[in-house]
Amino acid sequence: MAAEEAGSFYAAVGGRPTFERLVRRFYAGVATDPPLLALYPEEDLEPAIERLTGFLEQYWGGPGTYSELRGHPRLRMRHMPFKVNPAQRDRWLHHMRIAVDELQLPPLYESELWAYLERAAHAMVNTFEE
Repeated sequence: MAAEEAGSFYAAVGGRPTFERLVRRFYAGVATDPPLLALYPEEDLEPAIERLTGFLEQYWGGPGTYSELRGHPRLRMRHMPFKVNPAQRDRWLHHMRIAVDELQLPPLYESELWAYLERAAHAMVNTFEE
């Protein structure tokens, strides 16, 4: 683990294996949710799993592989082609809440992670149309 990763949130919660568990559990829920699944243009969710895992691990202090491969995250811009309304946001948060809970992180880390995910989900809303 690089020196900058050692004291990070990323390292404290278990590094890549933790973020992989989080994202895989999240996408297991997405796969069973047709309205939310419709936002994903690829039938195979594996590329989405890799992108979200890479983004989250970079955001939380892990390796910068996401930006090396994809450039600046520009989350809002990358999500503009998709109709993300409050209902879709809430579905996304529902599945992410289950995934976060299953990690069983210490309360301080869980609340920090969840607060970020809630803010990010609210920021992705780009329409109020159904």
